[in-house]
Amino acid sequence: MNNRWNNPQTNELIRAILKLKTAREARKFFRDLLTEDELMEFGKRWQAARMLDVAVPYTKIVKQTGLSSRTIARISWWLEKGMGGYKLMLARLHHRTAPSRLSRQAS
Repeated sequence: MNNRWNNPQTNELIRAILKLKTAREARKFFRDLLTEDELMEFGKRWQAARMLDVAVPYTKIVKQTGLSSRTIARISWWLEKGMGGYKLMLARLHHRTAPSRLSRQAS
């Protein structure tokens, strides 16, 4: 796996994100950091991940988000075989235990 994204610049960005304390602070920071289109795209991707998590069909996700089926397929791949970030956040938002990386690899 290519970890080109795991570099000092992105690590500093992640550290900055971890310092955010409120939704208002996050909105201000992300709006300064990203364009409106980028923010909307990330929102759509997160919506797609949430929909995939509850087995919504691709066709409905395409219709509701405007994302391509290819993008949804990529999100689905990361949801199921990625680093576990989607699963972690979905679990936290739904107050459930996320499967550990080891248990996913064993199956």
